[in-house]
Amino acid sequence: MFASTRTAPATAGASGVARSSAATDAPSAGLAAQDRHAAGAVSTQRDAAADLGYGRGAGALLSLAGISKTFGATQALNGLGVDIAPGEFVTVVGPSGCGKSTLFNIVAGLEEPDAGGSLRFLDKPCRAADLLGKVSFMPQRDLLLPWRTVIDNAILAVEMEGARRADARRAALEMLPEFGLAGFENQYPHQLSGGMRQRVALMRTFMFKRDLMLLDEPFGALDALTRSMMQRWLLEVWQKHRRTILFITHDVDEALFLGDRVLVMTARPGRVKLQQKVDLPRPRRADIVTAPEFIALKRTLLEAIEEESMKSFRASDATGGHA
Repeated sequence: MFASTRTAPATAGASGVARSSAATDAPSAGLAAQDRHAAGAVSTQRDAAADLGYGRGAGALLSLAGISKTFGATQALNGLGVDIAPGEFVTVVGPSGCGKSTLFNIVAGLEEPDAGGSLRFLDKPCRAADLLGKVSFMPQRDLLLPWRTVIDNAILAVEMEGARRADARRAALEMLPEFGLAGFENQYPHQLSGGMRQRVALMRTFMFKRDLMLLDEPFGALDALTRSMMQRWLLEVWQKHRRTILFITHDVDEALFLGDRVLVMTARPGRVKLQQKVDLPRPRRADIVTAPEFIALKRTLLEAIEEESMKSFRASDATGGHA
């Protein structure tokens, strides 16, 4: 995945995946210098949760325990702990500024946490930097390259890894129908709807085959109808491929509709306040949002988020808006 920096989040992950050393050291011979330049310019105290065993989950794909992160005088995370199982779809919600993006940057290998916490990936201890290139990452914006067609945007990440262009295009052509893009392979981004652009970006992320996918509000800019359609489509693709997904959203309905489990984060400094298992049948139907079980889960999440949002508001008010 193309690496991003904390100071330039708008450019994070143009390919949808963090840039690995292979992507920079051995780019495909067919990759234009303009594309390489654009891609290169797009650079990603233990608490009760840790005591409960997070970070030591046998068989977990990803484990975090006691993860903290401080930027100058601001503590973004404090003792965060969670285990993510292989094939699990985990959604993350919380008040604004709670550290969701910082968590993603650590898991993507773009930020190192403060000393004292622990990370494990595939049941082995690691640093955040060791995860760079081992996860795929799609930010809020699709970041398609305007001079590349649908098919060429979709293969950009694997091209950057050194795949032969012809092989990458062949694989992408086979995937186009699954992503609702058959017949659009030669279109340019400006010719696509918002939903289609997001499908191209997601296809690019899926083609960069990694065990863990990080999706940062990928549907946040879409209208309500398109967003609902994209949620159902994403679940169909996920149920076929069963990639492990960590998904940030501000939408509680979206978090419940998509997730096997919802993490609610505290106000800053962030840690996991609540882990809510979503015992709703799959495949999920659109009308499940009106089911009593769904509404009860939504009430639980909203109460937890509101409590933390009020803490954040009071802290901001007490410091004149500088919390």
